[in-house]
Amino acid sequence: MIPDSAQDAERVRFAGTGEIYSLTLLTSPPAGFEDQAPYSLALVRLDEGTLVTAQLTDLSEAPQIGDRVEMVTRRLYSDGDSGAIIYGYKFRPLLRQQ
Repeated sequence: MIPDSAQDAERVRFAGTGEIYSLTLLTSPPAGFEDQAPYSLALVRLDEGTLVTAQLTDLSEAPQIGDRVEMVTRRLYSDGDSGAIIYGYKFRPLLRQQ
């Protein structure tokens, strides 16, 4: 259901952990991400059940479906015109025990 207004939206806090549901390796990324290629892009099922798409980062080995991951804040890209660095979320292998 799509809310009719912001008043209908409910705030939800996620733990920021989940597991890789699906993944791919991007070798021909979209404009603005060329300097990051190749990189892994995953569909992550959060522990609360929501699916989100994000880049994977801090990888020491090839990621696998089912790997546990945690959300981190990382540089996404730089705006070439203004020079602004844009940050957002990515996922890395889970470092702490649950």
